[in-house]
Amino acid sequence: QDKDSKMTEFWLISAPGEKTCQQTWEKLHAATTKNNNLSTNSKFNIPDLKVGTLDVLVGLSDELAKLDSFVEGVVKKVAQYMADVLEDSKDKVQENLLANGGKVNYLNYYSSLDTVPFLCIFKGVNQIDNDLKARASAYNNLKGNLQNLERKNAGSLLTRSLADIVKKEDFVLDSEYLVTLLVIVPKLNYNDWVKQYETLAEMVVPRSSNVLFEDQDSYLCNVTLFRKAVDDFKHKAREYKFMVRDFQYNEEEMKADKEEMNRLSTDKKKQFGPLVRWLKVNFSEAFIAWIHVKALRVFVESVLRYGLPVNFQAMLLQPNKKTMKKLREVLYDLYKHLDSSAAAIIDATMDIPGLNLSQQEYYPYVYYKIDCNLLEFK
Repeated sequence: QDKDSKMTEFWLISAPGEKTCQQTWEKLHAATTKNNNLSTNSKFNIPDLKVGTLDVLVGLSDELAKLDSFVEGVVKKVAQYMADVLEDSKDKVQENLLANGGKVNYLNYYSSLDTVPFLCIFKGVNQIDNDLKARASAYNNLKGNLQNLERKNAGSLLTRSLADIVKKEDFVLDSEYLVTLLVIVPKLNYNDWVKQYETLAEMVVPRSSNVLFEDQDSYLCNVTLFRKAVDDFKHKAREYKFMVRDFQYNEEEMKADKEEMNRLSTDKKKQFGPLVRWLKVNFSEAFIAWIHVKALRVFVESVLRYGLPVNFQAMLLQPNKKTMKKLREVLYDLYKHLDSSAAAIIDATMDIPGLNLSQQEYYPYVYYKIDCNLLEFK
């Protein structure tokens, strides 16, 4: 089956046990695979949890909805930051993140739900969220400083740093009277420069100008003159569109800049590996927590809908992209008997008050979507 027909979303549904829960599973599996492969299915086993009163379950249902969206938000943040750090094509990142066992294995992570109370999930995921903020801030800072330095060494001759272009021998240094200026000369005006520069001011040293460097539009030229003629020269040069750059040759400063850039670059490389490892591990942790929450929601919702004693089968479907609508119809036919009001709802285009409480579509069976498209495609 081509990779593209697979969705990055899963449907976690549950239906009441028929004679046995196994029978419920077999019926669904047969219905979704017989006429053409509508979905890839697996059982989603949820351990029996202690059931409190109905009121408690209703309250729990609301709390879980909030926890669900919080945890999903963190999962997506970690994934998105992984994409930023890897600066890689987005599909690679998606594969990388969900490679912990491909299709369904990573959804079977959790072992027993009753050992993972709410507060633990919230605390754990909240910690990941806070750590991510701190780590991202430190790494982004480093990356930003490095980019600023790199930007200084790129761009046009009018703005970029000239430190890595010029050499000591391009300057008259340590002279009481003479000084060397750096001038940006547009290529179109270069002939004018050659003709004019010696006479732009008094006391310009004849034949003291050379082209030191060029970019697309301009040449970088040096010229040596007496210090006291500098203002005059700058003023006159401007009329001819020759731009004198503010530059003092200072070896110490130039060396310090270079060292700073190397230091930042080394730091970034050093932090990269551990950061990516941290993101992978904590993505996995947050993802497991998210699936826990989904499982808890299925349990609570199934008990609220199908009643006690606890008797339902949870199932995980990965829909086939091209036949999602058909899959919905098959599921509806299988389970419409569960809900007398479902018949009215399936055709209703308007929102029915009270049914939209959980902010998601209503079906006669318990349904939660797990959207594993974790990256915002910008």
